[in-house]
Amino acid sequence: MGDFYHQSAEAQAARMLDLANAAAKHWGDEFSNISLVKYRENAVFSMFDGLGRRYALRVHRFEYHSDAELLAELQWMDALRREGIATPPVIPTKSGSLFAVVEHPAIPEPRQVDLLGWLDGQPVGAIEEQQSSDGINAGALYGRIGRLAGELHNKTQAWTLPAGFTRHSWDADALIGDKPFWGRFLDLPALGPSARTLIGKACLKAHQDLALFGMTNRNYGLIHADFVPENLLENGEDLLLIDFDDSGFGWHMFELATALYFQLDDPHFGTMRDALASGYRQVRSLPDTDWERLPLFLFLRSLTYLGWCHTRHETETARSLTPMFVERTEKLALEYLAC
Repeated sequence: MGDFYHQSAEAQAARMLDLANAAAKHWGDEFSNISLVKYRENAVFSMFDGLGRRYALRVHRFEYHSDAELLAELQWMDALRREGIATPPVIPTKSGSLFAVVEHPAIPEPRQVDLLGWLDGQPVGAIEEQQSSDGINAGALYGRIGRLAGELHNKTQAWTLPAGFTRHSWDADALIGDKPFWGRFLDLPALGPSARTLIGKACLKAHQDLALFGMTNRNYGLIHADFVPENLLENGEDLLLIDFDDSGFGWHMFELATALYFQLDDPHFGTMRDALASGYRQVRSLPDTDWERLPLFLFLRSLTYLGWCHTRHETETARSLTPMFVERTEKLALEYLAC
């Protein structure tokens, strides 16, 4: 099985399907119609039980999270759902565990697998395309997204973490330390010498500004960390939140910057930005001194995507998005340095 990672994404996905069929037995024998939905970081499959109810089975990528970290993710999702945030229900295995570790001859290592209830809804957009058609609708949508983020942070701050809860951090070390969580962005070959110099200068300023900003219960905590259009589903008036794979401890402003990052070139970006802050402030405090740091956190968010492209350089997604991320990071660095 050592050749697994040298195969095409289609061939890997076919092997993942073999593992998914075996993994489904941990939840019962009545599941059918198992089919691939997405294979990017994790492999996500759709399947149905004997009553026609739909589920999402996730086969996690190897060694992104420890078992304890995955357990924490699922515990948090479950707690948020009980508090009224529309997240997927976590379905325990027949033995009562929130996930299973499954081996299969088709895959070279054991994989963590969990099962979530399916949420009906349509993504509000995709990261590769412009989102808005008009400013009014864009403002209304991003007002709702802001409220959802504020409610998420409020309910999380009021939640008592279970014993042993552990999750990665999106702190200064993880973003601009020697070993960034998503990879050494400055090692990305697509960056030229002038871009590296510019980004390095902005990083020095970011270190100083993050130290001044500090980490308090008001501005830092457990965040989703992937508030992008693909992970926000609309179902009527409801806004649903999926994919907590990147969730961890970070600044609330990093959450809001993530929600805006892929809209930077949208003609209605200003409307979206203002509506996001307004919606957030309807449910949670957002001081002007925090919101004024948006250029800092947009720059930091962009660095993580450079690191992601560097560590996933073999994927078509990384290859296609690298030029945009490089151009955008240089622009954001200049804007941040000018603040």
